[in-house]
Amino acid sequence: MMRNVFLFSLILLSSTLTSAQQRTKYEFKRNLPVYADSLIADLNYPLAWGHNDITDFDEWRRVARQKVFDSMLTPPPAPNKEGNYPYEILFEEQRDGYKARKIEVRLSRYYSVPAYVLIPDGKGPFPAVNVLHDHGAHLFIGKEKMIRPLACEDSTVVNDAVEWAANLYEGQFLGDYLASNGFVVFSADAPMWGERGQMEGPRRDRYDMIAGNMMMYGIDLAAYMTYDDIAGTEFLASMPEVDATRIGCAGCSMGAYRSWLLAALSDHVKAAAAVCWMVTTDEQMTFKYKRTENGGFANCLPGLRRWLDYPHIASIACPKAMLFINGSQDKLFPVAGIEKAFATMHATWQSQGADDRLETELWDIPHSCPIRAQQRVLDFLKRNLVENPQ
Repeated sequence: MMRNVFLFSLILLSSTLTSAQQRTKYEFKRNLPVYADSLIADLNYPLAWGHNDITDFDEWRRVARQKVFDSMLTPPPAPNKEGNYPYEILFEEQRDGYKARKIEVRLSRYYSVPAYVLIPDGKGPFPAVNVLHDHGAHLFIGKEKMIRPLACEDSTVVNDAVEWAANLYEGQFLGDYLASNGFVVFSADAPMWGERGQMEGPRRDRYDMIAGNMMMYGIDLAAYMTYDDIAGTEFLASMPEVDATRIGCAGCSMGAYRSWLLAALSDHVKAAAAVCWMVTTDEQMTFKYKRTENGGFANCLPGLRRWLDYPHIASIACPKAMLFINGSQDKLFPVAGIEKAFATMHATWQSQGADDRLETELWDIPHSCPIRAQQRVLDFLKRNLVENPQ
């Protein structure tokens, strides 16, 4: 009996410990190692364009791209030996000027992925856009952030999507906006979002734990998101309604990260627009600012930072047409890091005589994608996929 009382007392004591109880010696603070500045100083990015002996740009792109794939660990297995992506139409409705479909497409032998597809009325094939949803620490919806939910969805999903669009996109769904202007639009849930979430419910604090568990299988969760974005674009290119030579991608926040990374890794993508996600590591992973989170597992490809920084990876897309819009009021991305990244990318595009194909803009906006930014994205995609496709 006394032993049970003692054990209970220990459990009670441990449960009352608070974050106020600290050791006088420690090695981490504000979610970073205390030697973060030394780590940054040692990053020299030996595979960046111009940082090595590779002088042929196509060869550099091949080597750099392969290093990115190496850091993405084990890819999901293809859905079948035929190399196609079987899918099923779950629901369809007519909207003003285009059809909206909910589908389930098998992107891997492991899983099928819920997605929305919008197809303009009229005779195709049409230019197309893979529209990539954001993070927002909000995992209950994914594709529904980009395309207005179909009538088959629960009212909770519909209401949540409308509220999310109001907060981040000024009430406009980017996917529907592009479809109404003549683009086939595809948008799928990323792993952990929407209908690919956790049975116990969408909890942001579980994302990193699940990502860590996935690594025990030799799998990187952020890489699976990118592998799926590549496969989803291949599926999009296979659609009879799509002109496979005129495919772009676009997104805001994590969707922007997904967009420029997809452009770097997929030859199907001819133009990409990224709103509110570009920076350099030295400004993102430092104590100079007051942030406590710097991306975490959602954009972590193991070991890659020892070889390439974010703008170097985006530069693998050169000489494709690329649009970057960032906000000077965006608390997630320091302006100094944005400007350094823009300069790095421009140097790459200039080296290939293609600087007119890279558009970088710093707007007086917070972390968001307002209607005028969506208009800018539409104009960019029209110019590069409709008027002057290359």
